[in-house]
Amino acid sequence: MEYIQEDVIGEPPKNIILCCECGIGIEPNPANMCVACLRSQIDISEGIPKQATLHFCRGCERYLQPPIDWVQCSLESRELLSLCLKKLKGLNRVKLIDASFVWTEPHSKRIKVKLTVHGEVVGGAVLEQIFVVEYTIAHQMCDDCHRSEAQNFWRASVQVRQKAENKKSFYYLEQLILKHKAHENTLGIKPVHGGLDFFYTTEAHARKMVDFLCACLPCKYQHSKKLMSHDIHSNVYNYKFTYSVEVIPVSKDSVICLPKKLTQQLGGISPICLVYRVTNSVHLIDPSSAQIAEVNATTYWRYPFGSVCNPKQLVEYIVMDIEPIKDKERKCFPGQGAISTRHVLADIWVVRASELGITENTIHTRTHLGHVLKPGDSVMGYNLEDSNINDMNFEKLDKSNIPEVILVKKHYADRSFRRRQRIWKLKRLAEDDTAFDPDAKDFHEFLDDLEEDPALRQNINIFKDKSKQIPVDTLDVDYDENVPQITLEEMLDDLVIDDVEMEETVE
Repeated sequence: MEYIQEDVIGEPPKNIILCCECGIGIEPNPANMCVACLRSQIDISEGIPKQATLHFCRGCERYLQPPIDWVQCSLESRELLSLCLKKLKGLNRVKLIDASFVWTEPHSKRIKVKLTVHGEVVGGAVLEQIFVVEYTIAHQMCDDCHRSEAQNFWRASVQVRQKAENKKSFYYLEQLILKHKAHENTLGIKPVHGGLDFFYTTEAHARKMVDFLCACLPCKYQHSKKLMSHDIHSNVYNYKFTYSVEVIPVSKDSVICLPKKLTQQLGGISPICLVYRVTNSVHLIDPSSAQIAEVNATTYWRYPFGSVCNPKQLVEYIVMDIEPIKDKERKCFPGQGAISTRHVLADIWVVRASELGITENTIHTRTHLGHVLKPGDSVMGYNLEDSNINDMNFEKLDKSNIPEVILVKKHYADRSFRRRQRIWKLKRLAEDDTAFDPDAKDFHEFLDDLEEDPALRQNINIFKDKSKQIPVDTLDVDYDENVPQITLEEMLDDLVIDDVEMEETVE
């Protein structure tokens, strides 16, 4: 007898049930429904809005974070994503798994965010859903920008002035403000009378700015306030506060004459000194002995002194001969101050560049530039003998102890040629105002100092000037390689946004 065994190929698994809605086979779950039917019946994102509004201030480019805070956010940043999620009500009823931006045109005034959420449905089943929320950008002026547009918007101001013919110290202070972003809380900056006025909403912000200025340069300030209104019922006074800050009136490469009492305190330094650097203190050097000293803000305003000669009076000389002075030939005395190790004291013979070949009137003097000068070099200096100096401390000096010429720095090349070869730039405060002329002579002298002094440019942000990129094959063959330059490693890439904001279109 023959038996035939039948195959049971189409038999369903034992743990498969039928969906209560569509009847297809599914694995058992608390809802007894397939995923498609479950999604059609239940929407876990029902309480979450699919559209929302973000308020944006076009003046300061900040977004409103309710109730009153305004925050700076760039497009598709984590800060902006956090702000968008906080705007959604009902998001706490589901579990947020993922959130990301969906690309939109930057000028569309729309921001789209794709969300992935998990939610518990009937019988404890967990359902995942993906949906997109669209945010509309609405323009609203923040309180700070609103005050700046209104009359009498400010509550405190800081007036920064420098009473000097050469303002290289003021330009240095301007770059420090930009580097450390000390002007972030300002409502406005206005150039007035060769200085700057900073306006603030509160006195605390103005006081913070004054403290920053005093930490950067030797400054002194005066404080005043003016009563604007007074409520006798609530005893509320409305004042406007003003801080008047005066910056030290000397700058780099200026010649000064110290008072007698101050020379004694500085280790018997010569009264006639050269300012070779200005930071939070004034750095002085005696060209005839290479003795150095520092004068802080407290000492300066106790014994104030001005510039005997400023960089506008520099004269070009040609070095005919130079002879370094040995240490044993220097004059030393008890109580003498520190001697510079970076400079080399030397006897030097120079001739004025305008008289070269016409006369043999060679001038002898001592200089601290023996480490950089050699016969045939050009050097800038002051002619004290022919200068008309009006200074009380200078008139008290013995004329026999006053040097005929004080040499300041080496002269490398034609300034106009160096300006054309300059492929870097600096940012400015209030660039559009005529009070800050970018072609001013003292400003270009400040740029020359940045190239010649690496220690000076350490505290300054220098940016590449893409409009002045010079190919290598077009460089002048006569250009001196010894001319100090700023390397590309020290330059920063400037952020340039060429996009033009488009107008909103009504559909």
